[in-house]
Amino acid sequence: MNDLENTTAIAIGGFDGMHVGHQHLFSELGENGCIVVIETGYANLTPREERESFSHHPLEYLELDEIRHLDGEGFIKLLREKFPKLAKIVVGYDFHFGKNRKYSFDDLRTLFNGEVVVVEEVSQDGESIHSHKIRAKLQIGDIKGANKFLAHNYTIKGEHITGQGIGKKELVATINITTNGYLVPKEGVYATLTRIDDEEHYHPSVSFVGHRVTTDGSFAIESHILDGEVFCDKKAAIGFVSFIRNNEKFDNLEALKVAIKKDIAVASKELKLLQL
Repeated sequence: MNDLENTTAIAIGGFDGMHVGHQHLFSELGENGCIVVIETGYANLTPREERESFSHHPLEYLELDEIRHLDGEGFIKLLREKFPKLAKIVVGYDFHFGKNRKYSFDDLRTLFNGEVVVVEEVSQDGESIHSHKIRAKLQIGDIKGANKFLAHNYTIKGEHITGQGIGKKELVATINITTNGYLVPKEGVYATLTRIDDEEHYHPSVSFVGHRVTTDGSFAIESHILDGEVFCDKKAAIGFVSFIRNNEKFDNLEALKVAIKKDIAVASKELKLLQL
């Protein structure tokens, strides 16, 4: 039998970010649990299969466009077909399903002849945890706040590309990536941890996200590795630790170089604190 046929419990939701609130749902699953992701097409914290890095449970994806027409009975029938041993469904307090989001967990309890667990709102420091709040924090540069809700460093992954060419010659060497599907944080400079290709560890780094307003004005996501120059072949992942400063326009490359040296010092100090 495959995992679906052995599954006795499922958690259902969008699960973009796989954040602290989502983890409360997953903790209810037990040994033979499965995470059922309703794929809306709007996930940009953990797009596509990136969610699989944040749980040991298997994930099953349901496309919203393929199930949104179902009534309550049709939805339960679909779950029964996929999970013949299903005995437990775990959802959040704000879960809705079926055509026009007509049905709530109360209907789930009526329609499903097994256990339905409803996880109440999860909060930190008096603020409820939701994916849209994490997105809002990233868009204003509140990386530490976003990471606290996520319980991991917000990370974007992308393919390695050639930069504008002046970094290594005039400023500092950087690894440049292009990414698709991720929410890009507020333009600026960040203390980060960067993983190169298929390496298992992350390098301390300082990263820039935004338009190169001092040079050619193009948009860039680039990371300078702090523990020595590293060759990047195909891809990199940048984990954001803290926001250092806003994107600024400098009068010349020398002024930019001075700012970058300060950024490196700030990032180095910040990342060393993580190791204490």
